[in-house]
Amino acid sequence: MSSLLVLAIGIALLLVLIIKFHMNTFIALIVTAVVVGFGLCLPGFGTMTLAKIPVSIEKGIGSSLGELAIVFGFGAILGRLVADAGGTYRIAHTLIAKFGSKHIQIAIMLASFIIGIALFFEVGLVLLIPIVFAVALEAGLPLLYLGIPMAAALSVTHGFLPPHPAPTAIAGVLGANPGTVLLYGIIIAIPCAIVAGPMFTKLAQRFAPDAFVVKKHLEAFGEDQHQFKLEDTPSFGLSVLTSLFPVLLMGITTIYDIVFNDGKPFKNPQGFDGFVTMLGNPVFAMIASLVFALWAMGWHQGLHNKQLMATAETAIKSIAMLLLIIGAGAAFKQILIDGGIAAQISHIFQNSSVSPLILAWLITVLLRVALGSSTVAALTAAGLVQPLIAAGGVNPALMVLVIGAGSLAASHVNDAGFWMFKEYFDLNVKQTLQIWTVLETIIAITGLVVILILNLFI
Repeated sequence: MSSLLVLAIGIALLLVLIIKFHMNTFIALIVTAVVVGFGLCLPGFGTMTLAKIPVSIEKGIGSSLGELAIVFGFGAILGRLVADAGGTYRIAHTLIAKFGSKHIQIAIMLASFIIGIALFFEVGLVLLIPIVFAVALEAGLPLLYLGIPMAAALSVTHGFLPPHPAPTAIAGVLGANPGTVLLYGIIIAIPCAIVAGPMFTKLAQRFAPDAFVVKKHLEAFGEDQHQFKLEDTPSFGLSVLTSLFPVLLMGITTIYDIVFNDGKPFKNPQGFDGFVTMLGNPVFAMIASLVFALWAMGWHQGLHNKQLMATAETAIKSIAMLLLIIGAGAAFKQILIDGGIAAQISHIFQNSSVSPLILAWLITVLLRVALGSSTVAALTAAGLVQPLIAAGGVNPALMVLVIGAGSLAASHVNDAGFWMFKEYFDLNVKQTLQIWTVLETIIAITGLVVILILNLFI
């Protein structure tokens, strides 16, 4: 139990550094990892040695950023290319026109889901809210009536679907097949988005009616938002294909594995098996998708390389700190593993009658509430629950997804997403807690329930 005391002190330190002293999350994670490493060097407190602390930090960062650098970097560029070319605008506009005013919430949610696969949550929120605001203004609807389904769709893609940070990184830590995570993730994400989107909107209108007012303008509305003419944007089909290209490639490999190898990756793929396996590798999927996006959203639209490279540079800058934070979270995770904490937690729960999936979810929720960042909470939880997979015989893909669900729960004042939602929807803190915090928690609980049901059949 002494090593768990070190962990508790480490998490408390991380909280103090981030919340009290407003320290950069990347720096705070590395400092905390070192302090916890020192604590685990003490006799009877862990299995760490002083010489191993820097080695563990280096190993954690290196192992996590190996493929993620390309996946996140190219993924960010792809999403920005689609947005800057007007593909995002075309997708949203077309779906809204097709579904009509009666089903406008479903249209917004579907558009956000498609776009959210290619964009990180924060970027998706910034790019979609002008469209949602314009539609709400034209239809005479409260912004939140459409904003809640949009936020729910963006959140579920962020929490459950590769190539987003948390599911991709956790899949690597737990040894899960990214394609399988994606397939199961879509199955889980759809009911979560419906429950936390259109269904929750009806409930929210009752207990927070003052937030559902029709607004003519937004203070946080950016002045530099690009305005598109529909006829100048890429076609709907090409925009959707570009956004979903990496998903399609990973999906092809997953389906091929299910049909020809009982759902398991080929151990020594050769010939056509090797080609299909290559298609579904997240690194190759993102490389191929970016090349296609450069043509579909760039050269095919008459844009020059200079414009495309400016878009790429902007996209890379937007995720640079995110990559460092993920690396630091992985370093902290590696300290926990090498210091023996993960093994001790596994030992504590090895005779527990509680499902490892529920334990993983609870651990992640506690970390999410304490740390704020969903990605950091997920990565830290992954290191702690890794031994539970073998001990409990749990499907690694479901463990990835249950951690993703827990990492979305109870977003509050220590989460950047909380403040983004508050400012963009022009809410006060109470309203944001009533709507955003509850919305995220509904996704987490619904996700857990669907995962437990799915676990009965897998």
